[in-house]
Amino acid sequence: MVVEERLEAEVTVRSWLRRSLVVLAVLAWATSVHAQFYPAPWDTADAIVARVKVPVFARRTVDITRYGAKRDGVTDCTRAFADAIAACAKRGGGRVLVPRGTFRTGPIRLRSGIELHLQKGATVRFDPDPAKYLPVVHTRWEGVEVMNYSPLISAVGAVNVAVTGEGTLDGGGSDSTWWPWAGKAEYGWKEGLPRQRPDRDTLMAWGQAGTPVAARIMGAGHCLRPNFIQMFRCRNVFISGVTIVNSPMWVIHPLECTGVLIRGVHVRSHGPNNDGCDPESSRDVVIRGCTFDTGDDCIAIKSGRNNDGRRLKMPSTNLVIQECMFKDGHGAVTIGSEISGNVSGVYARRCSVASPVLWSVLRLKTNATRGGTIEQVYVRDVTVRLVGRAAIEIDLFYEEGRNGSFVPTVRYVSVDRMRVASCERAFNIVGYDDAPIRSVRLTDCSFDGVRKDPALKNIAGFDVTRTLVNGSEFRPPAE
Repeated sequence: MVVEERLEAEVTVRSWLRRSLVVLAVLAWATSVHAQFYPAPWDTADAIVARVKVPVFARRTVDITRYGAKRDGVTDCTRAFADAIAACAKRGGGRVLVPRGTFRTGPIRLRSGIELHLQKGATVRFDPDPAKYLPVVHTRWEGVEVMNYSPLISAVGAVNVAVTGEGTLDGGGSDSTWWPWAGKAEYGWKEGLPRQRPDRDTLMAWGQAGTPVAARIMGAGHCLRPNFIQMFRCRNVFISGVTIVNSPMWVIHPLECTGVLIRGVHVRSHGPNNDGCDPESSRDVVIRGCTFDTGDDCIAIKSGRNNDGRRLKMPSTNLVIQECMFKDGHGAVTIGSEISGNVSGVYARRCSVASPVLWSVLRLKTNATRGGTIEQVYVRDVTVRLVGRAAIEIDLFYEEGRNGSFVPTVRYVSVDRMRVASCERAFNIVGYDDAPIRSVRLTDCSFDGVRKDPALKNIAGFDVTRTLVNGSEFRPPAE
């Protein structure tokens, strides 16, 4: 009897071991599959950085002065730029050189295989006369398609295109040129001057009504300011080294692009809506080693607005921001507010922030009119000396707020090792009653010099680990 009991026990143990081994094997298989299809976020970021490469250009240089450009800052060099670019493209592409000196011009349109290179000491100064930027071209303005003034520098459908060098691009924006159109006194607007608000309202109504894009004509007689650099439907874009100042509106705008590398660029532009870089409906974008000192968001990732964004269905995805310095502006790393086409896969690391004027480090903004999904946002190793408002802000009440039927989704936001020396609030994260913000995780962060309690409401899953606020471990309040 004892022997039979012992044999029965051994059989039971062997059966348990077999089942355990099967379970372990299944877990191992599941883990490998998950790792294959859902790799660790920072491995994904490394893979994006590895595949976004500097384009290769033909070893050929065309000097704009050989085509009539004068470096006196007075002569109109628009034709010289166009002729030099055309000649270089006809010969197979290469570098179009802007040598030392100041060159006044209207819009510059690049082509496939062209690198516009500004030598150290070179300044390209754009004429602020709106008539120079006609005829109208197909573009987006605040996320809505329109026929409007040409961007100052543009390319459409180009492959391998670049703006590089150590020179300066001056957009000519000022309180006496483009900026008063914003309709704000601090930018030179006075009663009786034209302003953009009526045109903006008209454009938004066109987008809402589904008016054909070809019929959405602005340009002459209207006040929608152009972007500075816009690459539209391009592949393999490289912007490097240049200093960009005084933009009419958004500064760098990759639109519907794939494979964008923005490296070592210095943006210093304090006009209205002077976002530093706005990747919109673009994928595989790397922004590294840049400095942003702006009048609006430093980096703002977008995907179209309202009906246009939903109609186009072109998200922004796979974006890496690293080793950047953020000075003045609204948000350092911002997602939105033109977000109707969704954003996923944003990775920001090893950046620094220092400004009482900059509002937030991480800023997500949308509403129930724009809707959209923001997900898989990862931030780590960010050092912050000072921000003026909440270090981390997720704002679903931006502009129209809850007034709309397109409830946004925000989920899977992770912040690791953020160090903040001074801020008004550590967090301002508020969802809707019927659409909470989901899965926000903070690990090994510290927020000092915090002057107000956090604003936290309607969050489903706020996981905070080893995070200090004014030296004390922070525990999220129970909902």
